[in-house]
Amino acid sequence: MSPRWIPPRLRSPKLWITLAASTLAVVLAPTGWTYGTTRGHVTDLSNARAAETALVLGAGLNPAGGPSPFLAGRLDLAIELYRRGKVRAVLVSGDNSRTGYDEPTTMRDYLREHGVPEDKIVLDYAGFDTWDSCVRARRIFGADSAIVVSQDFHVARAVALCRRAGLDAQGIGDRQPHLGPTVYGYLREVPATLKAMTDVVLDRDPRFLGPREDGLDRALGG
Repeated sequence: MSPRWIPPRLRSPKLWITLAASTLAVVLAPTGWTYGTTRGHVTDLSNARAAETALVLGAGLNPAGGPSPFLAGRLDLAIELYRRGKVRAVLVSGDNSRTGYDEPTTMRDYLREHGVPEDKIVLDYAGFDTWDSCVRARRIFGADSAIVVSQDFHVARAVALCRRAGLDAQGIGDRQPHLGPTVYGYLREVPATLKAMTDVVLDRDPRFLGPREDGLDRALGG
């Protein structure tokens, strides 16, 4: 028996089924867009096409100030891309919004310690989220083509956003099952992809834009 406090017109099972189906469609539509638009553009290290730059997105620091395990995995892929000649420069984009927290500099130091020349590393200190990093890579640093480096659960969204921002982007994702929270990563993508769709529809400007920078031009020898 339906509770008496529910109005009769809201007691219909068909109504609740319709509402549930509509809600599910709204939630899953952005995910479908993400995977649909990136088909053929998400690959692996061996099959990635050569591009100007590797775009490495920030993924947090450990308590000692070094790269988190997820971030280290991304950086290791970028190092291998550079070693194989698949990219000519590495653009690291992360958060430096507060004193004592500096993802881009930590990323640069890690790359340099592992053999990437410092003059081939470009720092974006205002990559506060994926959309910001993609838009700034194109509009502030003038990137044309990029291999976006992230985790496997995030890379499709990152590539979709970078392509929407005007980059000829492909992506490779790091897989580290031993780290454990991969299921959480995929679940987190549901609300994150909803936000991504909002950014795309509204064509939102990054939190910070600023003047055009020539760091990537110099790293590429232009």
